[in-house]
Amino acid sequence: MNRPAATTPSETARQLVHMSMGALALLLRYLAWWQGVALAAGAVLFNIFLLPRVAPQLYRPGDQARRLHGIIFYPASVLLLLLAFPRRPDIVAAAWGILAAGDGIATLAGRAIGGPRWPWNREKTVSGSVAFALFGAAAGVLLAWWCRPAASPPPSPTFVLVAPIVAALVAALVETMPVRLDDNLSVAATAGGVMALGSLVVLARLPDAAALAMSRLPSALALNASVASAGYFGRTVTIAGALTGALIGITIYACTGWQGWILLLAAFAAATAASRMGLTRKIVLGIAEDRGGRRGPGNAIANTGVAAIAALLAIAGSSEELARLAFVTALVAGGSDTIASEIGKAFGRHTLSITSLRQVPPGTSGAMSLEGTAAGIAGALVLGAAGVWLGLVPAELLVTIVAAATAGSLIESWLGATLEAPGILNNDMLNFINTGSAALIAVALADWLS
Repeated sequence: MNRPAATTPSETARQLVHMSMGALALLLRYLAWWQGVALAAGAVLFNIFLLPRVAPQLYRPGDQARRLHGIIFYPASVLLLLLAFPRRPDIVAAAWGILAAGDGIATLAGRAIGGPRWPWNREKTVSGSVAFALFGAAAGVLLAWWCRPAASPPPSPTFVLVAPIVAALVAALVETMPVRLDDNLSVAATAGGVMALGSLVVLARLPDAAALAMSRLPSALALNASVASAGYFGRTVTIAGALTGALIGITIYACTGWQGWILLLAAFAAATAASRMGLTRKIVLGIAEDRGGRRGPGNAIANTGVAAIAALLAIAGSSEELARLAFVTALVAGGSDTIASEIGKAFGRHTLSITSLRQVPPGTSGAMSLEGTAAGIAGALVLGAAGVWLGLVPAELLVTIVAAATAGSLIESWLGATLEAPGILNNDMLNFINTGSAALIAVALADWLS
């Protein structure tokens, strides 16, 4: 929570209980998976029906008037972690520890110490985030080590030491995002996701991967510095967006070669061109991109962050083929979704809400038009074909890529229609979910069809 305000006794007690519940993660070393699921489900029911009667002091004002709140989301997050990682109690325990110790201490430290606040979220303090990272990492490493013998197969000592630290750092950053998504959900999902990605890294591949990446680094630096400068002076990106995009571009070039970088450039060019189409109409309707269409760091991460992660796994993960598929699909999904959105806003004549199928104004979150949808599918087909032509994926996966990218766009539209207006998710988070969902769907489809 990490808000710089006076700490009340009830809030202190709430956070101490929040942190102490993390000790229950020690039981995951001894419990069968179904036993853990049963206990977590029981905790959800207990917090819904009994806790308000036995410990009303743990609730913030207004909590009990809402159907869902943090006290319910906490055990629900643990339950979801158990369902997602049935054979990896070490990942569940580490993510639980990061949630319990990191999120809890962030609130207490932020309120007690105060100090500078993050520029993108004035309710969050730097001191709280530092405390989150330190205590969350310590708890994550301890619990991952403790539950390591129960994992199948047991992870390497390097994973136990490194993955929880990285997960805590990323979760601490996510916790500062200015949205109303409950921290119990966002922190647990982030920590578990980072740990899962870390489990895909093959340590034996790292020396060769590092050597290959270093051999490509000079070209990667030169090309991305040129493109970032051109993007900034061409008024397509902000300074921060140019720097972030350059870092992502360097990563992708170093890990996938010039072929992956060309596909990244093509997706960016397609999205930029679509944003500029029909700009006068968008300005008149008040639905043009912020900053005159210039894209910032959040947009770069949201649309290409998943691709960068997949690129890293392509060079150092357990399956180069599936990682390349995820890489191409993520870029195709990000590019085609922007094409669909921008063409729909520029030329769409009948814009319908995905949830009600009623006509809504262009630019409404979660809205779709025939023109935009057709343009998005066409864009996915062209960008996917470019990935095939560049030799990144085989031709037989083109349909899978287009289908997964379209599915990711539909998921984003649904979440946008239901969760963006109340501030639970923002546009950057929706774009990240779009590309991540598309990549996962493509990998799942390819694995199922193989």
